[in-house]
Amino acid sequence: MYLNKQKKSNGDMYLSLREKYHVPKVGSREKTIESLGYLSELKKTMDDPIAYYTQYAKDQTAKKKTEKSKTISIDTNEKLAIGTNDVKNVGYGILKLIYKELELDKFWNWKTKNRKMKFNTDQIFRLLTFSRALQPGSKRYTLNHKDIFFESFDGFDLDDIYHALDVIAEHQQDLQEWIYEHSRKLCDRDMSISYFDCTNYYFDIGRPDVDLLGVDGNPVDKEGQPTSAKYRKRGPEKNHRPDPIVEMGLLMDRNGIPIAYDLFPGNESEKVHMRPIINRVKERFENCRVIYVADRGLNTSDNIYWLNGNNKGDLNTRDGYVYGQSVRGADAEFKSWVLSGGYHADKVASNTDDDTPITFLHKSRIHPKVLQVNVTKPGQKKPAKKKVVVDQKQMVYYSEKYAKKQRKDRATMLERAKDLIKYPKKYDRITAKGSASYIRNIAFDKSTGEIVDGEILELDIEKIKEEEKYDGYYSIVTSELGMNDLEMRDVYRGLAKIEDSFKVTKTYFEARPIYVWLNEHIDAHFATCFLSLVLIRLLENKLDYAFPTGQILESLRGYNCTHLDTNTWQFTYYDEVIDACAKAFDLRLNDKYKTQQEIQRLLRY
Repeated sequence: MYLNKQKKSNGDMYLSLREKYHVPKVGSREKTIESLGYLSELKKTMDDPIAYYTQYAKDQTAKKKTEKSKTISIDTNEKLAIGTNDVKNVGYGILKLIYKELELDKFWNWKTKNRKMKFNTDQIFRLLTFSRALQPGSKRYTLNHKDIFFESFDGFDLDDIYHALDVIAEHQQDLQEWIYEHSRKLCDRDMSISYFDCTNYYFDIGRPDVDLLGVDGNPVDKEGQPTSAKYRKRGPEKNHRPDPIVEMGLLMDRNGIPIAYDLFPGNESEKVHMRPIINRVKERFENCRVIYVADRGLNTSDNIYWLNGNNKGDLNTRDGYVYGQSVRGADAEFKSWVLSGGYHADKVASNTDDDTPITFLHKSRIHPKVLQVNVTKPGQKKPAKKKVVVDQKQMVYYSEKYAKKQRKDRATMLERAKDLIKYPKKYDRITAKGSASYIRNIAFDKSTGEIVDGEILELDIEKIKEEEKYDGYYSIVTSELGMNDLEMRDVYRGLAKIEDSFKVTKTYFEARPIYVWLNEHIDAHFATCFLSLVLIRLLENKLDYAFPTGQILESLRGYNCTHLDTNTWQFTYYDEVIDACAKAFDLRLNDKYKTQQEIQRLLRY
């Protein structure tokens, strides 16, 4: 508080007491506490009004500061009751701020307003999402540990959570669209370059689900009505586990923020599941021309032709692609070109901590690519092959680091292959995976997976020598004929962001093993994982990508407070991440003590 002296045009001075205060996202403001009057009038009742009210303002400021201090009495004989938990997490409030900015509470109010339910879907969805990010576990575990949060999540039980999962699953595609549309107010959503990749998540169960099939061979429910295939099926799990899995296809924008996802049964090929999610996004999200970036597993003739057509003419309005391509799996002409020399050397940033430049050894060409695409002709049930020739820019580069990795990986496989040849009874189809490709005459029993006896096993020396020729070479292909080699490299390297997103869900969010089994509940489980990932990515964007994901999550988990008395809480943790969040959201988070009401205002409830 201070004495404000305002000169008037008549030469007199008007006095008032004013105080500065802070408005979040606006800054410093002032307000009048008391209007005192004109100096000439005040002098009639006191000798020096300015000196008097200057001291008065100081006294009032000091009094206000004193009132903020309090004495707390501690009973050193007080005992803890069983179940006492006086430490509460407030870090989730940062995620809740973004949740509120996405207006997801409005989304669930809209979707459930005409439904009679005894539970609040928005409240359960928030609990599942914040817990997935900060304290992941099963639905039962989440319910039993909901009291870690400062805010009370009450009024529902475990059955209500499972009923809420049905509601969440019902609206999960609308939810993805809502999140994308409302996130555009928070950051730039650039779909011009979009990344697509697939991964899988395992279930800790012994056998896959079996679909009930109708007369046409398609899945039906118990009433014989068409239904979706069950997700939990055996397939090529990323870590070579034998457990049933569910596959996820994730689409991400140029800035590394997820756009949408789809789930499909673990025994289905990922190669055909890029198209449905792209169709959905372009129809419901934003219909713009997109260059899709994907790993070589998605690089098929059908996907290339579906995206880009025949790539003829000066202006192709179809979507484009940038794909990785296997050199060893390419045709003989391409391999010959790879080894024919003519490479250019450029210094490029290494993206390491010391930012030491590295040599980028590369060459490229525009080449006619022959595609064998599947087309369905009128009157035919089965697709037929059609030969199509498209123009494609092909770039190949050499990396000594990649060469060393390939040599090391092959050496490991060869050591196992030699052991397999010596002791074939130790191995089966699963444990021999990778090494078996270097062995001649190996065969497996279709029913047991065991190695069939009677054949002479030996290393395939010719194959090993052929592979060695291409160590260190990698290829990228694109429909964008005008894109230069450095652009192709940089665009394709962005695919690492989607791999990091999968790592976040699996490592930090513990999205696997999955503890629910119905398709609807699996859909809802991944809806919370997806939103948790979006919230973290939006927070990283808000913090200018100054901190890695793991550090942010650890800081949010650590931002806790403990109960001192009826209305007072003491905060026990503060670091550079929380400080950056305070600045980014214009919050005061470094107070060691806050009242119950102050924390409630911070958490907006």
